[in-house]
Amino acid sequence: MKRQGKRLRGTGRRGLRAPSWTATLTWKAAVFITVMCCALAALLSVLVHSEVTRQTVGQAREKALSRLEDVSAAYETGEALPPGSGIDPPELPASLRALAVSGERGTLVGRHDGRPAMWAAAPADGRALATQVDYSQSARTINDLDGAIVGSSLLATGATLLVGAFAVTRVTRRLHQTARVARRISAGDLDARVDDPRTADPSRPQDEVAIVAGALDTMASTLQRKLLTEQRFTADVAHELRTPLTGLSAAAELLPPGRPSELVRDRVRTMRALTEDLLEISRLDARTEQVDLDIHELAPLVERVVRASGTKTAIRVVGAEAGTGARDVRVETDKRRLERVLGNLIANAHKHGRPPVVLTVDGPVVTVRDHGPGFPDYLLDGGPQRFRTEACGKGHGLGLTIAAGQAQVIGAGLVFSNAEDGGAVARLTLPEYVRLDDEASDGPGGTDSPSPTDRRTDPDKHVG
Repeated sequence: MKRQGKRLRGTGRRGLRAPSWTATLTWKAAVFITVMCCALAALLSVLVHSEVTRQTVGQAREKALSRLEDVSAAYETGEALPPGSGIDPPELPASLRALAVSGERGTLVGRHDGRPAMWAAAPADGRALATQVDYSQSARTINDLDGAIVGSSLLATGATLLVGAFAVTRVTRRLHQTARVARRISAGDLDARVDDPRTADPSRPQDEVAIVAGALDTMASTLQRKLLTEQRFTADVAHELRTPLTGLSAAAELLPPGRPSELVRDRVRTMRALTEDLLEISRLDARTEQVDLDIHELAPLVERVVRASGTKTAIRVVGAEAGTGARDVRVETDKRRLERVLGNLIANAHKHGRPPVVLTVDGPVVTVRDHGPGFPDYLLDGGPQRFRTEACGKGHGLGLTIAAGQAQVIGAGLVFSNAEDGGAVARLTLPEYVRLDDEASDGPGGTDSPSPTDRRTDPDKHVG
């Protein structure tokens, strides 16, 4: 129960995760520019506001104190006090009144007749002699300044944000282009290049993005040359071996019967199979294969492959026992290549696994499963690798490599996994043709002639 509670709490935290677009460089740059502009605007605003306010208040204070001296002189001589002056006026701020009563002079911004005023007060016979000057213009000046500071700060922040976003977007666009090319290269398109114009001219200054793009192009070119060299070498070796192997095979057939002759013939057959596999892999690497697509019933085709393999492979067609028409599933594929894929999967299951080996047809999905030790970790992580096998050193690792390559050629999905209760599982998903309910049945040989209204399904949707 405790473990479940932790899982639920973790799910709640994941639910509050920020949207994915907030992790982009453009978003982070925009936030950084905005924060820095706001911080700089706030600092400048405080400095300007403080300085202007200090000067404005200082001027009003000097004017109020000068007027207070005139009022004090008139009070001492018994003359009439000017308007806005008097002894303990009712609108005099209390703090300034207390200061004057205590025997000191001072000034303070307050109100007079509902308007801002700068009050000045001095002691007079134990009371406060005060006067005021109009402070409305000074207050408006400060308020207008504050508004101008806020408006100009927002305008500067917005303009800087737009310019910064434009500059960052240009960089991120180039980064996205580099990433797209890298993904194309990883998918097998070795002709893909970034071709950043900054890398074409060595005399032109290069930024970090151009350096990365140039390094990626150089890596792709080097990788392409190495792969082409490897492909040519594999094809040349296979072609060169074919001629002597043909003669060796003919010579082996002339040997007298016996155990040594059988061993020689077996080794010659193995070498011929390996040579043919190398040729097939070289053609797959060169991506020159041409498919001959047609529509076939899947279950009968699978049964023929199993019979041709000569192995004890159990066949299970899901839904066939209940009469649901599972045996009538039709797929669009290259028959020869599909037989090659299934044959290699069955042979691999019997060679490296343990019986029983079960082949299951479930719609357009064909699953081959054995009950052996399962696929090795490297195969599950990165797919089949030629000339690598961990099953007691048997085989060359070419069977599954060819199966994966031919599956890709015919547009099928091939997934390798291990069953929870043990055993290797290879799941092949083929493109399926489904006839609409209102279509008439096919005529003679209809299984080889697709109707224009047939619909091809996506193989990825059937991958379990």
